[in-house]
Amino acid sequence: MTATIQDIRDDFAFLDEWEDRYRYVIELGETLPPFPEHARNDAHKVPGCVSQVWLLTDRGDGPDPVIRFQGDSDAHIVRGLVAILLALFSNRRASEIMATDAEDTLRSLGLDAHLTPQRANGLRSMVKRIKRDAETALQPA
Repeated sequence: MTATIQDIRDDFAFLDEWEDRYRYVIELGETLPPFPEHARNDAHKVPGCVSQVWLLTDRGDGPDPVIRFQGDSDAHIVRGLVAILLALFSNRRASEIMATDAEDTLRSLGLDAHLTPQRANGLRSMVKRIKRDAETALQPA
């Protein structure tokens, strides 16, 4: 079972030490479903990440479709960060995704203060990509 963003918030609140939180983030990455090999290509690669990160977008129907994301990375901690973003954004309507403040969520978890500048930039690149896909889904055909 995949953790919800609320599960992650609750677990973070329970863990006092950052070393434990890092381990937890890595464990979250291990729960990601297998990423399809055919999608490990430049079209699905997220630019701006030091590690390799791939994101696959599956868009539902209608003017405000539900969007599902799959993601993966070649770095353990980044896979965990991908898992957190998927918990925050996947299986939501495009309008909800656009209205979600990822920076606020990451701040509330304390991640903003504990990531290297490169990882923080990579995280912002992933959020930009997710929001762009949601914005595209809201455009009239």
